[in-house]
Amino acid sequence: MTWISIPPDSDFSIHNLPYGIFTTPQRNPRAGVAIGDRLIDLYAVAEQGWLDDLVPNRTAFRQACLNDLIHCGKDVTSVLRKRLQYWLTDPDSPLSRLESAVIPRSEVRMHLPVRVGDYTDFYSSIEHATNVGKLFRDPDNALLPNWRHLPVAYHGRASSIIASGIDIQRPAGQILLDGADAPVFEPTRRLDFELEVAFLIGRENALGQPIATQDAEDYIFGFLLFNDWSARDIQSWEYRPLGPFLGKNFASSVSPWIVPLEALEPFRTEGPEQEPAVLPYLRAAGNHHFNIDLEVSIQPREGIETTVCRSNYRHLYWSPVQQLAHHVSNGCNLRIGDLLASGTISGREANSYGSLLELSQGGRQALTLRDGSQRTFLQDYDTVRLRGFARQGEIRVGFGEVETTILPNESNL
Repeated sequence: MTWISIPPDSDFSIHNLPYGIFTTPQRNPRAGVAIGDRLIDLYAVAEQGWLDDLVPNRTAFRQACLNDLIHCGKDVTSVLRKRLQYWLTDPDSPLSRLESAVIPRSEVRMHLPVRVGDYTDFYSSIEHATNVGKLFRDPDNALLPNWRHLPVAYHGRASSIIASGIDIQRPAGQILLDGADAPVFEPTRRLDFELEVAFLIGRENALGQPIATQDAEDYIFGFLLFNDWSARDIQSWEYRPLGPFLGKNFASSVSPWIVPLEALEPFRTEGPEQEPAVLPYLRAAGNHHFNIDLEVSIQPREGIETTVCRSNYRHLYWSPVQQLAHHVSNGCNLRIGDLLASGTISGREANSYGSLLELSQGGRQALTLRDGSQRTFLQDYDTVRLRGFARQGEIRVGFGEVETTILPNESNL
């Protein structure tokens, strides 16, 4: 369908066209769109004047984040996406003759795509919440009484959200060792990944203005993969009574490509039945879940990559529109660039659990990797990769991957 050759298993088909921020040795940070193994330099296109009717201020495409472009609104970005699709399917389009605008992705470096103002992490997978409740609390009463009535969440740390490819140092903190009466301060022994999908706010609401579920998608610009790193031993000691803090805020890794909501239309699906019935402000007509395959792999240093989890975004109990509507139901104001993450996405089968905490049964059952090594939690120099894609017939839309390597803690504390 395009004059650019695109492999059938490419994440970046004509149906996708995700946005990101990139640089090359010759090009400063700017907006790009992925197509196959190529990238469209939107600033190079804008310099020709071909986008002036949509975005008169061309510098919106030459920023270190996508916030200014997203601020133009979906009326603009949706038309931009359709125009690119038309140009890419027309071999005589002006884009096909502008060599400087279409470059190999292998030559670019990707960056954090947005300036994140605030970040909220939900807890929206009933399988994950049940598994964790059994491990940390009461196996017979794993879910707290409020869980089926509202999308549980906490406010995370936006400053430590990092792009794929940035390594993280193993965090240190207070840990209460088994049988001890007092904590010690040392590097975490239970470093974990969390398989999540986050959505990006693309429209603001005024302080005091709630958003109905039927309007919520107007405020969602797009989606990206999200790895909410967790130090389980630090977390288990500190989280009572106020919840996650230093066990979570040291880093969260995101994929560099934002998949627009429009690209996920073919993959809408029903969510699980919610029992008991939710309150009226959380009721949503239509399908607001998405059938997106997700996976996590671990590769030891100089070792073989092993897929340890295969899950799906449709497993969430609370949909993105319910998460958003609940977030602002008290009048909280959202801003462009805010990220709302799903929480760990686990399915019913053991191989679909989205964290090592669940996969290893709290550290009691080791996983054997393809090279014969074993893991209950992550070791230094392990590389973790999250991937995700959706497929419907010949339509494939992917998210790329989030890749992060764990470095040893070298602090002197």
